[in-house]
Amino acid sequence: MNKVVLLAINAKYVHSSLSVWVIAAGIAKYARKNHDVNVIEATINQEKPDIVELVAKHTPDVIGISSYIWNAGMLPELLSLLRNRLPEALIVLGGPEASNNINFWLENGADHVLQGEGEYCFPQFLDNITEGKQINNENREYPIDTGLPIDTDHSIDHDDAIAAYYPVNNDLPVDTGYHVDTDLPVNPYSSAYLSALNGRLSYIETSRGCPFQCSFCLSAGSGVKYFPLDFVKKQISTLSHANTKTIKFVDRTFNCKTERACEIFQYIIDLDTKCTFHFEVAADLFDERMLSILEAAPQGRIQFEIGLQSFFEPALEAISRKTNMEKAEQNIRALIDMQNIHMHLDLIAGLPYETMFDFIAGFDRAYLTGAHNLQLGFLKLLHGSALREQAADFGLQYSTTPPYEVTSTPWLSSENFQVLKKVENALQHTYNKGRFLSTLHYVFTVTRIKPFVLMHALGESIPNHGTQLEDYALQVYDFFSRLPGVEMNALQDCMVYDWLGMVKGKNAPAFMKNNDDRRKTLAVSAEKLFGRKIKREEFAILNSGIGVFVDSSDRNPVTGLYRVFICG
Repeated sequence: MNKVVLLAINAKYVHSSLSVWVIAAGIAKYARKNHDVNVIEATINQEKPDIVELVAKHTPDVIGISSYIWNAGMLPELLSLLRNRLPEALIVLGGPEASNNINFWLENGADHVLQGEGEYCFPQFLDNITEGKQINNENREYPIDTGLPIDTDHSIDHDDAIAAYYPVNNDLPVDTGYHVDTDLPVNPYSSAYLSALNGRLSYIETSRGCPFQCSFCLSAGSGVKYFPLDFVKKQISTLSHANTKTIKFVDRTFNCKTERACEIFQYIIDLDTKCTFHFEVAADLFDERMLSILEAAPQGRIQFEIGLQSFFEPALEAISRKTNMEKAEQNIRALIDMQNIHMHLDLIAGLPYETMFDFIAGFDRAYLTGAHNLQLGFLKLLHGSALREQAADFGLQYSTTPPYEVTSTPWLSSENFQVLKKVENALQHTYNKGRFLSTLHYVFTVTRIKPFVLMHALGESIPNHGTQLEDYALQVYDFFSRLPGVEMNALQDCMVYDWLGMVKGKNAPAFMKNNDDRRKTLAVSAEKLFGRKIKREEFAILNSGIGVFVDSSDRNPVTGLYRVFICG
């Protein structure tokens, strides 16, 4: 019997790993030999020696590690530390980083790099080493029939920018005597998984693969394997009653199969749960039936992340992505108007043929949809992606270390990228966190400055790198007050209103405070409404004479803002 540690290294503590639990379930279901399996979840923020000790206390014979762009940078040193601490253990890597860059990892601490679907192949790997069979790195695939339907003839041709999550396998010789009966996928949600979840984000997979062709994505053109709906619903139900607040679907484009998506949406809407369900979707694939179903969703039950990537058609064509942009924008606005679904839009800077002018136009267009979050990301050339192979043809310059971000193109200079980084900084610390929203609206209205220009000016003037919120608010106020057309009292009123709605239990910065005698009358009104004493930081008199107070127990599940009342 092998003692096995499956190690996940997540980007943040709030994240959990699905891949290692899927593999653990695969070992339990498919291995012919007994193996003692322990799952460890660490984060990139932990000290490497501490991670090594977490592994070492199990004295493993085999250490399996999932590799991704967020942890690949720390893995060579970690592997070296593991080798020194546990010289007899086999170190086995899987995941998109290792499986698409095999020789590098074999030369940097890994004994084996596995490719394929880990829950099927990792058990065979363990059985083979237990039986003393020779292992090589010829990278052959097992001809495993999963028994699940695969859709390889899909007419739509686009996908989001994140690689498939699951770890991967196979460097073993073909064993024709080995058979896997996979009428159903493995169930990773064991009692051990649910116990380890501890309030973190949880993940669920209802399909695997992708029918689309985006050249920056590792899942491009792989076809889709759909898991049985009854099985999926049981897993959703299990997670909806587990110790988690947010359940993220890892399906590459969840709504690519309309009937199936509608059935799952309806099932989730009908659940008795307080969980939020997060989906990656394509905006142009929503039809009237799907929109009608979603309109009935409880506030905050559903979140959508939409990978627009760009509004510039030549850039989309260059990466083999097809999107009906007019329909996409129409559907995004329709979903936002429902006011019950949190909307997150993604743009990618650095795509072929897209100039700064083109990107700015797309940014402003995306911002003006009114989505709750606008992610400004940067093109990453992942190992194994078609676009990485085409980088020289397009003249794309990029970092050779994770996360392999593009640093310049023939259409965007390195200076342009620095400008975009400043825009990203301002966007992340204001709009995307629900901060100063009415203030931004006021400033846009009176100055006529467009979103990109304002965000760039803000990011250049106030580079926020760990600034306390009170100090940042003061700097934002000072910056906006110097813009043409901005009236000081109106600006202050907007910022006081925003402050009440976006924070809880924090005193406003000094420039927002006042000692108007009418505060007492306002406090009485608020206390009658709430049936409790109101704290000083929960109400204010605006320069306009209007009183405002916040119910810090009433937070909008879609926007994340607290409810602010206006008393004339």
